[in-house]
Amino acid sequence: MQFTRTLPKELVHRSAAAEVFLTDAERHGDDEMILAARFPRRHAFYDDTLGPGDRLDPFLLLEACRQGIFVVAHRHLGVRLGHKFLLRTVEFEVPDPAALNRDDRPTEAVITTRIEKRFRTRAGVRGLKLRFTLAVGAREALLARIDYSWMPPEDWTNLRAGQRGALGLPAVPVALRGPRVDPALVGRRTPANTVISPPRAADDGTHTAHLYAETTHPTLYDHWVDHVPGMLELECFRQLALRASVSAGAVRTPSPLPVALAARFRRFAEMDLPLECRTTPAVPGADIECTLSQPGALAAEARIRLADADADAGPGPGPGPERALATPTARRAA
Repeated sequence: MQFTRTLPKELVHRSAAAEVFLTDAERHGDDEMILAARFPRRHAFYDDTLGPGDRLDPFLLLEACRQGIFVVAHRHLGVRLGHKFLLRTVEFEVPDPAALNRDDRPTEAVITTRIEKRFRTRAGVRGLKLRFTLAVGAREALLARIDYSWMPPEDWTNLRAGQRGALGLPAVPVALRGPRVDPALVGRRTPANTVISPPRAADDGTHTAHLYAETTHPTLYDHWVDHVPGMLELECFRQLALRASVSAGAVRTPSPLPVALAARFRRFAEMDLPLECRTTPAVPGADIECTLSQPGALAAEARIRLADADADAGPGPGPGPERALATPTARRAA
């Protein structure tokens, strides 16, 4: 496996070369592919933290796995470039937080990727469930699963036109604007990397905030999409759960590690409709349940666990989203 040059950016559905983290891919049999990844010494989004910055962000590792779903589809199954991809569920856990330790050099990782399930239609395979084991050296740093599907571009165009038309929305959305949270309250240094409004805390310990999509963000909107991307929704969950955890004293540090997550995307989150995120009360060592809703509909839900950097990750968030969360009614673009 080589780590010196990245895979073609179009293969991993990114526009900027700096946002491509995969460097190689090798096929091992019908159901396995080995991916190589190289992470920069510092990244303007994933490393924007009030913490010491001496550990890899698990969301950065998850992004490498997300890029892997396209490599498996295009290179392993021959899905043509130009097809549109949709996320169904995403889950991960950090089995060994010490494996996230890094120095001032770029970090190299190997990702063992296995096909757990193929989703078939009359047209053939149209989706996969993949399991990822990301290792830094000899240590496992992230275990993840992603369930996703794809469709030809013309089907996508018809789908989105019908969905937005049913909501009375124009063909091209314009993202809603609103006040952003103080970055220090969500463990960030840079205001541009905040994605939620100032949170509101209720007497019962729940927190609510609005998600605001910034379509010029170089990482979260590396290229134009007509909805809120799945990774942006996960970042919304993280930021609000972090604020709830710090407020409740469930963590000590201002930038705790996300050590486990199980998320399900139910329908497209439209950036030109109000999007309210809500968390359950934060309890030390327990998962925080999060929901993201737009008028009349639940867009996504998740369970996330945060821990201080020196804490043991403990077990993952239950049996995984396919059991912990209800059956979805729609999906989210990848």
